[in-house]
Amino acid sequence: MINLAQRPRRLRVNTLIRQIFQESNISLNKLAFPIFVEENLDSYKEIETMPGIMRIPEKKLPYEIERIANAGINTVLVFGISHHNDSTGSDTWNENGLVSRMIRICKNTVPEIVLISDICFCQYTNHGHCGVIYNNDVDNDKTLGNMCKQAVVAAASGADFVAPSASMDGQVCNIRKALDLSGFTQTSIISYSTKFASSLYGPFRHAANINVNEGRNTYQINPLNRREAIRESLIDETEGADVLMVKPAGLYLDILRDIREKTQIPIAAYQVSGEYSMIKFAAKAGAIDEYKMILESLGSIKRAGADIIFSYFTLDLAEQKII
Repeated sequence: MINLAQRPRRLRVNTLIRQIFQESNISLNKLAFPIFVEENLDSYKEIETMPGIMRIPEKKLPYEIERIANAGINTVLVFGISHHNDSTGSDTWNENGLVSRMIRICKNTVPEIVLISDICFCQYTNHGHCGVIYNNDVDNDKTLGNMCKQAVVAAASGADFVAPSASMDGQVCNIRKALDLSGFTQTSIISYSTKFASSLYGPFRHAANINVNEGRNTYQINPLNRREAIRESLIDETEGADVLMVKPAGLYLDILRDIREKTQIPIAAYQVSGEYSMIKFAAKAGAIDEYKMILESLGSIKRAGADIIFSYFTLDLAEQKII
């Protein structure tokens, strides 16, 4: 005689019962869509390493932001691809530069869209690094001043969130002070608080026309360091971040869970370009079911503790009504 006191399968016997007891859910209001906008571009430019993702010409941005909003997406992260690069990325704090123009276009077209402005310099410098180069390294403190100027311009242009991604020490507290002194006390900060020096950023660098791949290990976190990764996010919380972020997401679910257990403030996770491309190319090869894999990957990130996920799959999922 078989005697089973515990039968967990009873809660999995049909689709409806499984849905009732599903612990984590993916919805559009928990996803943010990153986009790439290039100035002086005549037509959409395919990103070969990120199938399905295009560089958007600046003049087409109104159409695209309407398309995104009409699909039911309410949060967008904007990356600019500048044709006015210099050693410091000064176009980013130009009141009529690409950062400011992109934000104004989005907000003028769809005022209710939640607009997140990336605060960094790698797409705007002629050397491809995330700040000011001094003695063959990125100078932390010189870069901080420029990040503050960029953040204030972004806020003045209408950004709801600024998202410092340069991995500079003190970036959150300095940006918070600059925003407050400029009257932007309601502009929130999503900090790339735990950002690893990952090999998964390659397709993004193709997409954003970043011409350097090496050297970021002096300011991004060693992928093998767990305690340091947690410490970085907790520092940013004390500095005034409104939302913390783990980037990349899929290979760092343990870190995401660690941070979730250490803080009560919201956590974002970035499903980066390499994660996107691996799924796309595996699906193209017939190795996996694409949409099942997308939902499983996003589900794992949500299950680990993310409140919001940045994913290049967002628009496709929305337009195909997968979620």
